[in-house]
Amino acid sequence: MYIERNLSDFFNLIKSSFNMIAIVGPRQSGKTTFLKNRPEKNLEYLLFDDFEIRELFNQNIKKFEAQYLSKDKIYIFDEVQSAEESGIKLKYLVDSGYKLWITSSSELILRKEILAFLVGRISILRLFPFDVFEFFRAKGLKVDEQNIASRLIDEHIRFGGYPKVVLTENHEVKKNILQNILEIILLKDIAYNFGINDIKNLETLVEYLALNVATILNFDSISKELRISFPTLKKYIDALEKSYIIFLIRPYFRNKNKELIKQPKVFFIDNGILNQTIKNFSITGSTFENYVFTELLKSNLTPKFWRNKQKNEVDFIIEKNGFLIPIEVKLHFHKIESGLKSFIKEYNSKVAYVCIYEGEEKTLDLNGCKIKIRFVNNILKELQSLDETGGKK
Repeated sequence: MYIERNLSDFFNLIKSSFNMIAIVGPRQSGKTTFLKNRPEKNLEYLLFDDFEIRELFNQNIKKFEAQYLSKDKIYIFDEVQSAEESGIKLKYLVDSGYKLWITSSSELILRKEILAFLVGRISILRLFPFDVFEFFRAKGLKVDEQNIASRLIDEHIRFGGYPKVVLTENHEVKKNILQNILEIILLKDIAYNFGINDIKNLETLVEYLALNVATILNFDSISKELRISFPTLKKYIDALEKSYIIFLIRPYFRNKNKELIKQPKVFFIDNGILNQTIKNFSITGSTFENYVFTELLKSNLTPKFWRNKQKNEVDFIIEKNGFLIPIEVKLHFHKIESGLKSFIKEYNSKVAYVCIYEGEEKTLDLNGCKIKIRFVNNILKELQSLDETGGKK
């Protein structure tokens, strides 16, 4: 069963303007399925994991062209990042009049030595596992009923949004699929693409990061604790980021240079992978915070966190239309925390959110700032509807 993705409208808007579109995102997040389900009837599919296809592309692009391509078709090149000198060869094909839709489960396709050849020719889109609204769609939710939505969100937090996992009902089978996805990403996307041979150390690092999700990373401490050299640790972290296992978010500062040098926090891009890594599918404060992060990321927002010298903290800071919007994440709301109060005072915020897992939605006022206690799906709706004045459209 195909579930339509939120990306469809924008894809349809731009597809006539670019002869090459790249869909990048985690392996098995639905990139190929999305492209194969476009309404065009002249689609052809080429998988670059196929040795013969990849080798002919690598050895002689004109023979590849003669063997596989026709100008009356649109070609889906799947996992093209595994090919050699793909930038200049893709440029040749596009400049020769072919229309290409390419996929990659790694940020390797976005390396400068590839993109340098494709400037002005390519549009790059990201497709993550199902967001909460796609999840609702997959589960058949048609009415705006929060009790039902909250029950579904509970499942989404525990098992994540990978399409195959979402469309499977049995919990043990879900876990097995997640384990398979994790192993494939570690062994294929990371080990092969990034030349990593010590899989045991890589797995140890992934487990360490999962156990410390939503916390500030100290690379020196991790290096000493796991007995991984600092350069190797940085290489592993980079590979995990570029293969869409983890995401590092930066602290918010008015001085943007400080954001680049301060220690980041680590989050996982999918809650199912996070929970499978630690073999614990219960909902905790940190797994819920990770879930809220994933939904903000899938909404094309770039979350940061805030911490001042007095160690007051806010979980997420969103910059939208020139406004700073703080978001605290709580399983249950009891009171306005000191960190949120400090941020509102320092930055004169007009709106702030507390994202709750359970409880009652309400709006409070603090010195002219509306503090909205909301469930995650309703926060996302409100953030999407904010206009340039900071109010709702």
